[in-house]
Amino acid sequence: MTSKIFAHDSVQTLSASEQGALRIADALRDRGVGPGQRVLLKAGNSAGWVGTLLGLMHLGASIVLVDQQEHAEETRRIIRRTGAKVLLVDDDAPIDDDLDAIHLYEILVAAAGREVAEQRLSFDEWGERPDGLIMWTSGSTGSPKGVVKSGAKFLKNLQRNADQVGHVADDVLMPLLPFSHQYGLSMVLIAWMTGSSLVIAPYKRLDRALRMAGETGVTVIDATPSSYRSMLNLIGRKPALRADVEQVRMFCVGAAPLDGPLVDRYVAEFGRPLLDSYGSTELGNIAFATIENPIACGQAMEGIRLRVVDEDGLEVAPGVAGEIEVDTPDGMEGHLDEDGTLLPADTGWQRTGDLGHLDEHGNVFPLGRKFAVHRMGYTLYPELIERKVAALDCSARIIPLPDERRGAQLVFFVEDEEGQEAAYWRDRLRGMLATYEHPDRVVVLDRFPLNRNGKPDKRQLERLARESQAAGPDGSPGGNTQ
Repeated sequence: MTSKIFAHDSVQTLSASEQGALRIADALRDRGVGPGQRVLLKAGNSAGWVGTLLGLMHLGASIVLVDQQEHAEETRRIIRRTGAKVLLVDDDAPIDDDLDAIHLYEILVAAAGREVAEQRLSFDEWGERPDGLIMWTSGSTGSPKGVVKSGAKFLKNLQRNADQVGHVADDVLMPLLPFSHQYGLSMVLIAWMTGSSLVIAPYKRLDRALRMAGETGVTVIDATPSSYRSMLNLIGRKPALRADVEQVRMFCVGAAPLDGPLVDRYVAEFGRPLLDSYGSTELGNIAFATIENPIACGQAMEGIRLRVVDEDGLEVAPGVAGEIEVDTPDGMEGHLDEDGTLLPADTGWQRTGDLGHLDEHGNVFPLGRKFAVHRMGYTLYPELIERKVAALDCSARIIPLPDERRGAQLVFFVEDEEGQEAAYWRDRLRGMLATYEHPDRVVVLDRFPLNRNGKPDKRQLERLARESQAAGPDGSPGGNTQ
């Protein structure tokens, strides 16, 4: 099959897409874009976004990727920190009028019909740039950080990824993810590197995305756990959509913790598990479960090492929980300081702030962030409690609030589309947990609020937790409360 890029309103072969990217590069060159120039790209998923990204890589530019929905004020701050002189945006991207941004459509119009001498894209010059890519953490626990990455290291990391997972040229990849973040960008470039087809689907409209999957013969889907949960619910309501994903050989997942019961539901429904993964914007892609080894997040990719250490930094035995550390040659060059200078990253073993354990075969089991809460004389890790109740088919997120008497209050947010009363879930949770882990308050939501990367939005949950506390026992901000 000839590989193609499928968008909602266009289909092009990879060869035609390459020529289009070369014409875009030529149009950008006329705008003064050249090797080493920092260019901000702030736009939503589209064939134009992919062509522009490839064109910028061909020119050897330093690409500053920004989420399309990022606020105008934060975008201005990013421009100031990175020194970006060229701003490429789409019509839906919030940006101040005085910044003189260039719209992608303007570049596409300028590129159309151009005669270019170059026949093939080359990323060699981009690979030589230590700041080939500048990305931003989600900022869920503070202000977003600029992560500076080497072009060559980023591409090498993706080659390890493709080799371990087993992407091939006959695959049709459909990432239901924003392309401006680590996971989505990885899949776009893996499709290009392996010669696979790429489906650019509306990831916020799963009904349309599933129809595209059936029409294009998608073989690999990458998405967050929340998207996979919604996909199952959608198929439950519209059984005809099930046929659109029956040909999928790999359901890959990442970007947020994966609940065991959701994996079991996919095995029961399709006979195939969700294949989990582990990585970060700073360290890159680290470990992947595969068809041959579908256990937890699988093993570290070739050339990357994992270990788990205790509070004293000593390595622990398999099965013992502690902090995950990573030694990877593919990590970031460093963070951008507020004045735009590079704060170099450490080398060797890197702390992740993630709790987890390894089994005797080196499979990694992430358990959550290493955020301890002291309550009633006990040290608790809310994300470990979330994992515990998830194993008993309760999808919950816990927000601790300060409490002078007990040390902390625990507000449990339970995701329940059926809308069971908070009292029902309080009773169930009490039966699952030790007394010192019991919820002080339960808030039931039909769906967790999500941030732009598809993860449960901790900031919004914290706001809801404070509102529920202020409202008293009968208050209910966005859900029913007990």
